[in-house]
Amino acid sequence: MRIGIIGAENSHSAAIARTLNVKKCVRGVSVTAIWGETDAFARAAAEKGAIPNIVKTPRQMLGDIDGLIVDHRHARHHLKAARPFLEAGIPVFVDKPFCYRSREGKDFLDLARKTKTPVTSYSAVPIQKSFAAFRKKIATLGDLAGGATFGHCDLRSPYGGVFFYGVHQVEMAGEIFGYNVKSVHITQNRECSTGQLLYASGVAVTLHFFKQARPKFALSVVGSKGIRHQEIASDPDPYLGGIKRFTAMFRTRREPRPHNDILQTVRILEALERSVKSGRIEKVL
Repeated sequence: MRIGIIGAENSHSAAIARTLNVKKCVRGVSVTAIWGETDAFARAAAEKGAIPNIVKTPRQMLGDIDGLIVDHRHARHHLKAARPFLEAGIPVFVDKPFCYRSREGKDFLDLARKTKTPVTSYSAVPIQKSFAAFRKKIATLGDLAGGATFGHCDLRSPYGGVFFYGVHQVEMAGEIFGYNVKSVHITQNRECSTGQLLYASGVAVTLHFFKQARPKFALSVVGSKGIRHQEIASDPDPYLGGIKRFTAMFRTRREPRPHNDILQTVRILEALERSVKSGRIEKVL
């Protein structure tokens, strides 16, 4: 299976290629081509990941790859880059976050269904084995009332503000409590801001965004029968679980995640972004 990558500025591109091309962790799969935002980015990623071909334009990969990874640092570039490959029927993995605007995301996923081309996108954090183990532990907590997540996020990041790292905590919360968030609220401080996810069910989850500190991600859950807290430790290769998931999709053309969850993640991030600017509670539209 031949995989192409669009985007070399993001460190994930070289890391994914290294897992496949150097470590050879997934049999029969390799990254064969990459396009970079600059020649320097492309050369660096190709060298680190042993990628044999650097293309001058992404479209040069059409006809030569079996699956596509889109991996820009800013999500606003993702779907425009992926669209020609989607139209050609090539399955696409879009690294987190899926896109910068949910309207664009909906149009893209509508086209994916129309062309019967599989598409997925997700954070790697909920795929770590420690996260799966935590989900099993909280089964004993009874009815879930709320919780909290912890991790790095700069609300003013040039790569989309809360979108850039906030997506990890939104998906951590979503995978435990669901994605039916009705409204959000950001409270800003210089070094640690918080975001509240308010659910239609009455559940509330607080996201802790540390601007400078880079703690490991962590999660607390409160239920009717108790409380649990756990740091989400990374797998020895934190990318491998996600790689296995999207390469399986490339092979089988079966999507591992509902489109609604992908879109709802973006809608929640949009609402958080609006709350950063307004300082008020914002509805998830």
